[in-house]
Amino acid sequence: MQFIKKNWIAFLLAFIFPIVLIIWWWGGFSHATITETESEPLYYAYTEYYGDYGNLGDTQQKVYSALIAQNIKPGKFLTILYADPRTTKKHDQHARVGYLLPMNTVVRQPLLTDTLPRRQVLRASAKASLMLAPSIAYQGLHDYLKPLGKDIQMPSVEIYTAGTSINEMGTLTVDIPY
Repeated sequence: MQFIKKNWIAFLLAFIFPIVLIIWWWGGFSHATITETESEPLYYAYTEYYGDYGNLGDTQQKVYSALIAQNIKPGKFLTILYADPRTTKKHDQHARVGYLLPMNTVVRQPLLTDTLPRRQVLRASAKASLMLAPSIAYQGLHDYLKPLGKDIQMPSVEIYTAGTSINEMGTLTVDIPY
């Protein structure tokens, strides 16, 4: 402890500053942009998922691999969350995990396809790493709805658009019924 007291500037530069810089680079200090809008129709290939939303990554990779095996280029990553993770036990959580595709792309089993119609939504958009973006987007929705006496309604539709380079964070959009 005596070392830190004598060399606090060096300690800040060596340990604290790099951590803050990494969190900033990942988008940890960004805020969600909230808009009331009408969504576009979305055509997507997916698989059903039941279980802890924290483990969606493996299912995402399986859908990606299945599309590549069918010579189909996956579009943006899409997740539809049907259960509110704040109130639903992890083993009861249900989602669709998939990728956007051009309309009427033919996809074979084990994948399924569906179309989300045009609808009125409340949209949160957060530019951050995929690890941090969901918490930023959902917090933004919560903060927007709370003064109105409302809460987040499910299902939510999450679409992640990856950055165009290693230096650019992607953007997560979350649409909820509104």
